[in-house]
Amino acid sequence: MPVSLADLNSMDPAAFEAAVGDVFELAPWVAKAAHARRPFATVADLHAAMIGAVRAAPREQQLAFVRNHPDLAGKAARAGDVTDDSKREQASAGLDTLSDEEFSRFHRLNDAYKAKFGFPFMICVRRHTRDSILSEFERRLARDEATEFAQAMQEVFYITRLRIAAKVTGESVPQVNGRLSTHVLDTHVGRPAVGLAIALYELAGERYHRLTTAITNADGRTDQPLIGGRPLPIGVYELRFAVGDHFRRRGIEGGDPPFLDIVPLRFSIAEPEGHYHVPLLCSPWSYSTYRGS
Repeated sequence: MPVSLADLNSMDPAAFEAAVGDVFELAPWVAKAAHARRPFATVADLHAAMIGAVRAAPREQQLAFVRNHPDLAGKAARAGDVTDDSKREQASAGLDTLSDEEFSRFHRLNDAYKAKFGFPFMICVRRHTRDSILSEFERRLARDEATEFAQAMQEVFYITRLRIAAKVTGESVPQVNGRLSTHVLDTHVGRPAVGLAIALYELAGERYHRLTTAITNADGRTDQPLIGGRPLPIGVYELRFAVGDHFRRRGIEGGDPPFLDIVPLRFSIAEPEGHYHVPLLCSPWSYSTYRGS
């Protein structure tokens, strides 16, 4: 259960560590250092104090902290020998269901990365798709050690910011969630398209993985965001709109078979905490889109 910031501010060191000591992987000393800086006016201040403790630590202690993290999709993760938080985070990108071939690829990348830098690859998995993680692996392997260690610290910031937001309630909880939404305008009649079926897919390699389906309401929107209440994983997506069925129900002929049946919109997400609004404006013979807000 989440704990309130007010309660945290009044806790003794042992209770404080028990409440938030696992935010930083196997590093209760971070919570101990933060406890000494109470009271915190906001949840964001609490997280800043914990990040500050890591940044102020000697380099060897920082390295030991990073090295305590498990390999991404490594043998320990596959065997379940990781913390519960790490297990849930890796599962969010499907890293717990890799094929043997995919597991071998991650294993090779992990080994190459640790051989070059001396610490495991750090990335906030919940902000990425599987393809994005692999792209980051390849890109970051080309960096120098100082740049990559700074990136590792930044990823710790992202990971722990999500954990703090889940564990602590109070003033100014850090913004960690994004939002993906859509609406459909029937330009043939100049009003929202009602009852139009929509499907959202994530592009994974050459395969499409369906994430959700929805039906537009009286405003031409979906009742809930297509993705909400969590970061938007960086990656490539496709929205598919069943416009052919929509116009057939309205008795509008678009040809037999119709000129437009399923309209696909492929787009990319690069801002996990952003709002992406991807609308469709369509007639039986044309369509357009844009990034809205």
